[in-house]
Amino acid sequence: MAILLGVDTGGTYTDAVLIHDEKVVIASAKSLTTRQDLAIGVGAAVRAVLAQSGVTAAEVTMASLSTTLATNALVEGQGGRVALIYIGFRERDLDGNGLREALKGDPYIVLAGGHDHAGAQAAPLDEAELIAFLETHKADISGFAVAAQFGTRNPAHEVRAAELVTQITGRPVSASHQLSAKLNGPKRALTAVLNARLIGLTLRLIGRAEQVLADLGITAPMMVVRGDGALMSAAQARARPIETILSGPAASIVGARWMTGADTALVSDIGGTTTDVAMLKNGRPAIDPAGARVGPYRTMVEAVAMRTTGLGGDSEVHFTTDGLQGGVTLGPRRLLPVSLIAHEAEDVVLPALEQQLRSTTPGEYDARFVRAVQGIEAHGLAARDAELLDRIGTDVWPLGKVLKSRVESGALKRLVERGLVQIAGVTPSDAAHVLGRVAVWNSDAARMALELFGRRRTGAGVMLARDPQVMAQIIVDQLTHQSGLALLETAFAEDAQDFDLPEEVLARHVLMQRGLGPHKGVVRIDTGLNVPVIGLGASAASYYPAVGALMGCEMILPEHAGVANAIGAVVGRITMRRSGTITSPAEGRFRVHLHSGPEDFMASDAALIRLETALRLAAVADAEAAGAGDIQIRVERDIRTAEAEARQVFVEATLTVEASGRPRMADG
Repeated sequence: MAILLGVDTGGTYTDAVLIHDEKVVIASAKSLTTRQDLAIGVGAAVRAVLAQSGVTAAEVTMASLSTTLATNALVEGQGGRVALIYIGFRERDLDGNGLREALKGDPYIVLAGGHDHAGAQAAPLDEAELIAFLETHKADISGFAVAAQFGTRNPAHEVRAAELVTQITGRPVSASHQLSAKLNGPKRALTAVLNARLIGLTLRLIGRAEQVLADLGITAPMMVVRGDGALMSAAQARARPIETILSGPAASIVGARWMTGADTALVSDIGGTTTDVAMLKNGRPAIDPAGARVGPYRTMVEAVAMRTTGLGGDSEVHFTTDGLQGGVTLGPRRLLPVSLIAHEAEDVVLPALEQQLRSTTPGEYDARFVRAVQGIEAHGLAARDAELLDRIGTDVWPLGKVLKSRVESGALKRLVERGLVQIAGVTPSDAAHVLGRVAVWNSDAARMALELFGRRRTGAGVMLARDPQVMAQIIVDQLTHQSGLALLETAFAEDAQDFDLPEEVLARHVLMQRGLGPHKGVVRIDTGLNVPVIGLGASAASYYPAVGALMGCEMILPEHAGVANAIGAVVGRITMRRSGTITSPAEGRFRVHLHSGPEDFMASDAALIRLETALRLAAVADAEAAGAGDIQIRVERDIRTAEAEARQVFVEATLTVEASGRPRMADG
């Protein structure tokens, strides 16, 4: 008998689910995600699901973890302080693919070195300058990223730089050739930077999750969901956390398919921080050929083709002066809901809200609170940032009592981006409490917060909303509207060949929006979605019926929609892919580009055999290391030739080997 434990650690909730023999959900439970110590939330959810089911810890035969934390960190601009070692490139190459923006002012060095297209050394690696850089930054960096020109054709300089990082600093190092076999150095460098930024966060999550499972007596191996929906071992996820971006959303698609059996549908998963929309076609999620895109970043990570929008139940509500009328927009930043922080610190939050309501004029920081996230290292903080963090200490504060001057707003923003501080404010979750759709936290605090928010004046000089119920409905209606836009953008991306305009423009076009009415004047316009939508997430039942009505489509809300990610975490397969390239630097010479360095052959067949053999061994080793059994192999060959003097001439070949299998189970 197989008892599978799936755990999903999201921005707000940690979910746990038990599945019997990959067929039946026998129990599910939720607990608040505890960022200061993730083990608390994981442990609470797992203990609850074991108690509910009557299953003992020893009976669990496999555990698997999916998480949205890496995705959320990139969307919100969070993560550790990193340094980039950029070898063989020019300073201006930092401006490609958003690399400079991703560094966020963190240190970097551009070094002599690198290789050419054929894998030959272009210039020697400047080790002396690298060593000096490492000595300077070894104490104020949480992780290093290394990217060398044509590092996928010959990784020697990346390997040597990584060795020096380890020897001198002892910090984690992310080498770009280990994350992607594709060309495009700046994009690989970006992927390595984001990987390095996520390592500390992922180590904390996986390490604490493994520890709490062991403390509970669960000895089964733990897997982690990758961004393409496949499984990897915990050790592999520690080294390559970037591969877990879109882990939670990918798991939700696998879970949606398992729960509904749907072949063609849009899958929309609303969490606390993001809404993730993907297309399910022929029962499988499509892989994004351009690499996973999260927030502003396009990476080289293989992941599901998904649009991630900063829209969730805990999205920040912004007041807008829209002409004379006024209104709200949501996201992309996540806040702690006021109802939640009041649930945890009622003695601070409720008196502060009452005092703010007694004031005759709205305050800039009304219904906003702040607290530090405990237990996270703060490397390289500026003096003003460190002073503000010390002032916040371990308590919850009304925001207006912590900020001494407007200039400290910049320090607060930087602390939030580093994940060191959390801000609480008005969110759709508070609106749902006011409307009576949920009642898990402090509804009184939510009502007062929305009353404060509604006192803001529109362009016409009138209050936005005098009644908290009216304010709550305005917020929920905006969530419905923005959810509809996210669905329409994904749908138009699927139909892209039929239109000349970008999907963002098409989704917002006046004709499209009028047709959702539908509009029946002299012209009849009736628009919407032509496929069902599978609504997932803990709040899907609260928000998505209205979204389905707006889109004029079937809205499928599965029984276990709130724990779809946790379900998907344990019903997927382990799949490992390895890719490699053969070039022809001269006629009659075929160069195989391997991780150990280039090798030359006199015949293309011999080169192809050598590359396929190496990739097979590596992919199978990866799959076995992840715990796969009954491994199956699939090989894709892309051989490019050109016609010259009436004969076919070899140009380049790319091989991809895929090794997949179900995880081996522990004895239950």
